[in-house]
Amino acid sequence: MFQIVQYQKTGKISVEDLPDIKMFPGGILVQNYYSLISAGTERTSVKTAQASLFGKAKMRPDLVKQVLENIKREGLIATYKKVMNRLDNYKELGYSSAGIVLASNVDEFKPSDRVACAGYAYHSELIFVPKNLAVKVPDNVSLEEASFIAIGAIALQGIRQAKINLGENVVVIGLGLIGLVTVQLLKASGCRVIGTDISERNFNLAREFGCDEVALFDSYIEKVVESFTKGYGADAIIITTATNSNEPIEKAISFARKKGRVVVVGVTGMDIPRTGFYEKELEITISCSYGPGRYEIDYEQKGIDYPFGYVRWTEKRNMEAVIQLLSEGKISFSRLITHKIPVEEGLKAYDLITGKIDEPYIGILIEYNKEPKKEFVRIRKNIKGENKISDIVVGFIGAGNFAQSYLLPYLKDKVTLKNVATRKPINAKSVAEKFGFIEYSSDPSVIFEDKNINTVFIVTHHDSHGFYVKEALKYGKNIFVEKPLTVREDELYEIKKLYDESNVHLMVGFNRRFSKQFGLIKDFISKSRDPIVINYRINAGSVSPNSWLQDWEQGGRIIGEACHFIDIFDYLIDSEPVSVYAVSSDSNNSKRLEENVVVTISYNNGSVANLLYLSNGSNSLPKEYCEVFSGGLVAVMDDFKRVILYSAGKKKKVKFNTGKGHKEEVEHFLKVLRGEEKPKLSFDSIYKTTFLTFKIIESYQNRAVIYL
Repeated sequence: MFQIVQYQKTGKISVEDLPDIKMFPGGILVQNYYSLISAGTERTSVKTAQASLFGKAKMRPDLVKQVLENIKREGLIATYKKVMNRLDNYKELGYSSAGIVLASNVDEFKPSDRVACAGYAYHSELIFVPKNLAVKVPDNVSLEEASFIAIGAIALQGIRQAKINLGENVVVIGLGLIGLVTVQLLKASGCRVIGTDISERNFNLAREFGCDEVALFDSYIEKVVESFTKGYGADAIIITTATNSNEPIEKAISFARKKGRVVVVGVTGMDIPRTGFYEKELEITISCSYGPGRYEIDYEQKGIDYPFGYVRWTEKRNMEAVIQLLSEGKISFSRLITHKIPVEEGLKAYDLITGKIDEPYIGILIEYNKEPKKEFVRIRKNIKGENKISDIVVGFIGAGNFAQSYLLPYLKDKVTLKNVATRKPINAKSVAEKFGFIEYSSDPSVIFEDKNINTVFIVTHHDSHGFYVKEALKYGKNIFVEKPLTVREDELYEIKKLYDESNVHLMVGFNRRFSKQFGLIKDFISKSRDPIVINYRINAGSVSPNSWLQDWEQGGRIIGEACHFIDIFDYLIDSEPVSVYAVSSDSNNSKRLEENVVVTISYNNGSVANLLYLSNGSNSLPKEYCEVFSGGLVAVMDDFKRVILYSAGKKKKVKFNTGKGHKEEVEHFLKVLRGEEKPKLSFDSIYKTTFLTFKIIESYQNRAVIYL
């Protein structure tokens, strides 16, 4: 399939021929006929990516803050490599399209349905669309017009935020694509509309769409609005500009009547003059995209709708309203279409919006092949692939920033990298080219079916680990899976059964036990024959409630990350756990998974381990601090930067500038497969650690000691 993408490091736009996207649960596979270029949004994206590192920093100060924090934790060189790795990737473009359903696994849609789609990565021949981001298109609405669906929903949500009433006077600042759609929707709502822009280019179209008055956005515009509203001022001002200037906000004050409403739909300076807003008691609202449900995992990805009676206008219902108005002839987008460009020539569209081609434009459509799709391409060859002969032939499932930073660099040149499969086809191609995979795919099943592949790396979202591990075991392939092994206790038992029946090596990415820091502590503390007491504090930091880590289906941070530290306990203590007791301070906060948990584990040899996993601390405090006590010996690990050893009144400090064991764990895994080393991490240990994480959750949920 053809897809338009942007290389993040340079901003270069390209059209890539990729494996076809895979079908996923909860939605539809759509063959696009048209997708719409959103000139303002996509022009900004291109310019940001084309800027220098300094320019990017100026445009995204929020990311600069993250970089500075990472420098404190990991150092300048490691942070620089991480930033460069993130930039050495492609961004998918486009968020509004229309086409034909090829396949569906939801009741609402069936193959051959005509649909309009809003979302992400839609400048592509094939797209997967969750059910709440697609609406049916009636036969009397063209798919060209239907492809404006996201723009229409954005404009409609802005109007809803303005709380428009029949007969009100509304000023629309900015008569670009969204502004012209806003004008039509306002007229369909029975409003009197005045449109203004710094250019007269679209004034005639605005008049065609029913705009009662149009005027240049200059020093005379206040007089025009005053005359239009008979001196009262406008009831509402909707800003649909794409500028950093503060002038739209400032002018809105003079346009508005007392207690008027100002709604920001586009981009404008937001240095809000208090005096003007105070004196007129103006409301200001920033409209969020298509409406309620936007950016929410449960709504968009899982298809969980808001109750109709409580949230009347969700993003999907806004989309349906736009299609209904098109069907009834109350609005029209056909006059907005200035260009139709075949996807193979998609670069021309970006030359238009960035000014390389000096030609007027409004609505630019990318047009796709409309021949029915008969065969799906699952694999593409990498012409830069390195067909290295090795006894270890690797298939890699999932290859995000973590995999590219901490695993793949230690595999390259040491094994045959046969195939990489990722959810997004462009990511698979990018990783294949970067690390030398022979081929790439969007379908992990091709890796399991490939008889030449004998080893699988699984680095996907946590909820899929267990499934892919079971598949790899069924196909008899060696497995390296990032932690956790699984997020479901019942699946843990299934994995154990399959493993016991297999003859493969399985390893989980518990990298800390392979670090030089904990290796030193293990050697030091082994001099004692007494029980061990460990106190391990994790200043984990908070994550957004909308993060996938806060999704119950992903297991949460105890199963997904705290397993690392349970493994360290097992590594150092080397005894069977007999009981676990956990307390969470988050029990009354039902909106978030537990992130502040204190765990005590007792072991058969008398050892005790305490884990404090906390998200409520300051990010100025280093993340990890571990103290190990036994028989007069004390070892302290201070955030992997240093280890301090105390013995017989002596103190020894050892500084480190190495990582947390990722390199060592990969090297050990390969040596085990080649028979050069015995496993330092047994399946029994993996099983025990994973089982304990489930018991931790059971303990704090029941507020009881769990005896094992």
